[in-house]
Amino acid sequence: MRIISKLAITEFSRTHSGALEPLLHWHSITKRAAWRHLADARADFPHADAVGTFTVFNISGNKYRLVSVIKYRWQIIYIRHIFTHPEYDKGKWKL
Repeated sequence: MRIISKLAITEFSRTHSGALEPLLHWHSITKRAAWRHLADARADFPHADAVGTFTVFNISGNKYRLVSVIKYRWQIIYIRHIFTHPEYDKGKWKL
């Protein structure tokens, strides 16, 4: 998968230092993946969920949430948002 963009991980980790290692772990697994549908993503990340047009990954034991858009046909994943769990629960990102 081609991930756009790793910069989101770097920026989020500046204010949430504990997130860097688990997000880089997610990045490492994802960039080597060749997912064709959500079930493939769940094989690597069992708690990945479809929420509308987004795929949401639980990171670091659900401390963080990575919200993405996956274009399986083109093997591209766009990181749309990274949140702490409380930020995610506010739900403003869904608008």
